[in-house]
Amino acid sequence: MINFFKKFFTVFVILTLLSTTLTWGIFKKSSKITVTGSTTVLPIAQACAEYYMKNKNKKAEITVSGGGSSVGIAAVLDGRADIGDASRNAKSKEVNTAKEKGIELYKNVVALDSVVVVVNPDIPLNEITRDRLADIYSGKINNWNEFGGPDAEIVVVSRDTSSGTYECFNEYGIEKVKIRADAQMVASNQAMATTVAQTPYSIGYIGLGYLKSANVKPLKVDGIEANEKTTKDGTYPISRTLNMYTNGKPKGEIAKFINFILSSEGQKIVEEQGFIKLK
Repeated sequence: MINFFKKFFTVFVILTLLSTTLTWGIFKKSSKITVTGSTTVLPIAQACAEYYMKNKNKKAEITVSGGGSSVGIAAVLDGRADIGDASRNAKSKEVNTAKEKGIELYKNVVALDSVVVVVNPDIPLNEITRDRLADIYSGKINNWNEFGGPDAEIVVVSRDTSSGTYECFNEYGIEKVKIRADAQMVASNQAMATTVAQTPYSIGYIGLGYLKSANVKPLKVDGIEANEKTTKDGTYPISRTLNMYTNGKPKGEIAKFINFILSSEGQKIVEEQGFIKLK
């Protein structure tokens, strides 16, 4: 009888430890969030993640990386990320792929933004029309003297095709023209800002949040300046939402994190990063 109770107690202890381990493992897993994608959304995701882990849930583990909007959405589709940051809307092809995999691409809008056309500070230009912008990026216009500037070749800088900023600029800024073959291609908003700042006679485009720390000159487009008012009312021609895509409506720790970004505290961080809060 004593041996029976010893065996029973041993089994009970083992089952209790196993149950505790599994429960803790589930808890830890639910507190881990992987975020990847858009370099435009990256500063928001990083700043919010740091604040959240420090002030909201110290047990949460949030890892944030860039790579581009296409990378972020693909990561959600492949189950490699909990949140896919995107500075554009999901494409129909991505939505169809999601359906084939039994995934619902759920868009969580976290901020507003505009794609700002920028030039090297030495360029004597303050505004440009979309038609003329398209002419520059297609190669129809190659010299700044076409704008009353110096007799110097225009250095065109653009983003890689995985970028949501590229997609937005190409669709709403230059009306889907084929970008000239000699354009310099860069992989992020920061790389774009740095390249234009350091390259004489260059032109490029960046998210509004990167403008405050970049030594570049912003141009009005079609006579309209990119700012909070023109972005919110849609009068600036290259405006957009900044999104965090998830597999279905967020739940658990993911929902708590996104709801934090949407709160007044989170939206304050959005503004501090140079972007525009939703309300």
